[in-house]
Amino acid sequence: MLDHLIRGATVVDGTGTPGYVADVGLRQGRIAVVAAPGTVTEEARGTEDATGLVLTPGFVDPHTHYDAQLFWDPYATPSMHHGVTTVVGGNCGFTLAPLNPERPGDADYTRRMMSKVEGMSLVALEEGAPWNWSSFGDYLDALEGRIAVNAGFMVGHCALRRHVMGPDAIGGQPTPEQLDRMLRLFHDAMDAGAWGLSTTQSATHSDGDGEPVASRHARPDELLALSRAVAEHEGTQLEAIVGGCLDRFSDEEIDLFVAMTAAAGRPLNWNVLTIDSAVPDRVPRQLLASERARAAGGRIVALTMPILTPMNMSLGTFCALNLLPGGWGEILGLPVPERIAALRDAEVRARLRRSAESEEAGVFRRLTDFARYVIGDTYSAANDGLTGRVVGDIAAERGQDPLQAMVEICAADELRTVLWPMPTDNDPASWELRRQAWKHEDVLLGGSDAGAHLDRMCGAPYTTRFLGDCLRGRRLVGLERAVQMLTDEPARLFGLRDRGRITEGGHADLVLLDPERIDAGPARLVHDLPGNSPRLDSRAIGVVSVRVGGVETVRGGEVTGAVPGTVLRSGRDTRTVSTAD
Repeated sequence: MLDHLIRGATVVDGTGTPGYVADVGLRQGRIAVVAAPGTVTEEARGTEDATGLVLTPGFVDPHTHYDAQLFWDPYATPSMHHGVTTVVGGNCGFTLAPLNPERPGDADYTRRMMSKVEGMSLVALEEGAPWNWSSFGDYLDALEGRIAVNAGFMVGHCALRRHVMGPDAIGGQPTPEQLDRMLRLFHDAMDAGAWGLSTTQSATHSDGDGEPVASRHARPDELLALSRAVAEHEGTQLEAIVGGCLDRFSDEEIDLFVAMTAAAGRPLNWNVLTIDSAVPDRVPRQLLASERARAAGGRIVALTMPILTPMNMSLGTFCALNLLPGGWGEILGLPVPERIAALRDAEVRARLRRSAESEEAGVFRRLTDFARYVIGDTYSAANDGLTGRVVGDIAAERGQDPLQAMVEICAADELRTVLWPMPTDNDPASWELRRQAWKHEDVLLGGSDAGAHLDRMCGAPYTTRFLGDCLRGRRLVGLERAVQMLTDEPARLFGLRDRGRITEGGHADLVLLDPERIDAGPARLVHDLPGNSPRLDSRAIGVVSVRVGGVETVRGGEVTGAVPGTVLRSGRDTRTVSTAD
């Protein structure tokens, strides 16, 4: 007997081939039958009429930071609402494990680091996760049987270094004996099911003390030793971040990436490829790394987002503006009264503006058109009526330059004002560049950062918003190709066994959607994290049902409470992917 039968759905199976109408029967977590409508004679415990609806494989998000959130939110919201059934965590060199049991304080260090570098609520981290693990395997076991999505995790280089070297991980170099211990610890993690290594060398990544995170101090020989260790385990990968990911790679960064993927014999992915017609040479430069890797027997894959993800700012809390060069971080790190005084100084503003517009600012130059910022939430009577207005218009009315006007608005709110920069790369030429980039064999959709930067951005809805855009918006690719980009392609990159396609025998990770409505709602601020901490949320539109392992986890926009997800472990749930794939 079938567990469930979906009748008359238009099946878009993830392969990119044209959709077709079929009945799909599920049994024991797998797709038991895909047949012409009305030809399935086996009885089913449940049935539903899906006429006019589209059935796709569950979406795979290749870059998330749900490592902590899954403990208090097993549904990985809002990603699961938007059809995501498999998430990849442990990215950018940051994981919650392993933790050295001889140094209990390392858990507090890790929480403060994650709060600073990934924008997670410190209170939520402290109250929402048990922190009762030591090894990476312990961490995976703590999640087993209690999550609604499938989840696989890389091992963070920072955690490996901290476990072995303690405080010396910041600024120090491992002795040969310490490097050997680090490698043994890494092998143990991969034996337990870790997907491979993630690391960062990016200058934007600092810990809770404001120091460069541990992996930033690693030299190439250490990174290559860890990369070679990846090669000894089935179904493993590399993920890495360097400063050039934000704009253009240096030759040295390309050489490092190429050496790492060649040493591992595994694909290396990085994020995020930013596409902007105002900087037409960026994409060719970034994809040069992939070209050189192919020549060296490796593979480098760039993740890129198919939507524009709005990100809010505030002069009162840490945000992307702190990462601008020329003193922005120093000024925005002052106590609020001193910060306001400095920002009101015309010479200081002029200096900050010059540095923000400099070549050194890289991709963050996109944040420097202050006239295009939109005022969000305000908190003082002086700012009544400004919410939703554009800073440039307000500045013109006041006879001020845009940065001065923005500073005065924020100062009236004691810097609590929410600011929304309008994207500068929403022009037809930029979208055409994206469409062309998506054709590249080493470009993959993803980079949502879901689970991180919770009160600043909400990238999780990229799946439904992209599908809506493909069906009723710009229509840059067809539905079948769009679904393939969200399902089969990431599943193939990570070597997921029997996932990413609708095929008999495959895992029944499925999304049933209404093609006339599929989309994502606007981001809204909610306070539903442990400690009543805030985050941005977005509801899915037109997602009828989501199933993980055949069990319904979302119906009509609401979670069902079921937790059928699997902690995906390398080797068992992933196969080795050749760099030639």
